[in-house]
Amino acid sequence: MELIKDKEFGGERPLFGSHNLRLENVIIREGESAIKECTNIEAVECLFEGNYPFWHVHGFKIEACRFAPGGRSALWYSSNLKMSDTVIDAPKMFREMTDIETENVTMNDADEVFWRCKNVRIKNLIMHGGTYPFMFCDNVFVDGLASDSKYVFQYAKNVEIHNARITTKDAFWETENVTIYDSELNGEYLGWHSKNLRLVNCHITGEQPLCYARDLILENCTFGPDCDRAFEYTTLHADINGHITNIKNPITGRITADSIGSITIDENIKAPADCQITIREKIAVGTESE
Repeated sequence: MELIKDKEFGGERPLFGSHNLRLENVIIREGESAIKECTNIEAVECLFEGNYPFWHVHGFKIEACRFAPGGRSALWYSSNLKMSDTVIDAPKMFREMTDIETENVTMNDADEVFWRCKNVRIKNLIMHGGTYPFMFCDNVFVDGLASDSKYVFQYAKNVEIHNARITTKDAFWETENVTIYDSELNGEYLGWHSKNLRLVNCHITGEQPLCYARDLILENCTFGPDCDRAFEYTTLHADINGHITNIKNPITGRITADSIGSITIDENIKAPADCQITIREKIAVGTESE
């Protein structure tokens, strides 16, 4: 493997078509497409300031690097990436990629990142700011995520998440086959229009959670006091640990909780309108009309 160390490159395509190349303490200055159409690339302790550095790269490793704000749209149409201990200050990273592994990565401008990526494994990811991360992704495994980005995981499929703290709104909209374990989900309108969303040992806050969902499963989950109008037009099986403020017009299934503030069943409920709502071994009584 050829080694390039302590060098600077800039301009248009300085390392285009490189193969079997290791970069150590290299700076990619202003310019475009520095490492394009390449294979078997390693970058260690490098700084990327120019646009689009890794396009159409297959089989590469990025370790202890930094992508400055100018290094935007850096990782597109590529495959077989392992990234670790890296800080990303640029938006629109990870597009149309397959077979990605990241560990200990911080994204300080997580705008439109991880779009249409497949086969993604993530450990200890921090995401700040931006909109629509992980949109249209398929086959994603996450262990350790802290995110305040907006609209996370919309239209994603086949996702498993552990130990996450997500603060946002409209998270997990129109997802399919998503399971979330041991996580905190904060924000309005969680999981609307989802299919086969399963939450295990999760804490949920924010108004109108989990509406229009199909085949929703909750296991040992807790709700904050602001969770009103939950489960409207949803089919579900839910085991709630503790209190839930308000349940509104679930379509079918069952809900069990330790206590329920109120249940709204009105003329707008949809068939079959047979959801069984239970307060720990006794049928909940009383409804609230609107």
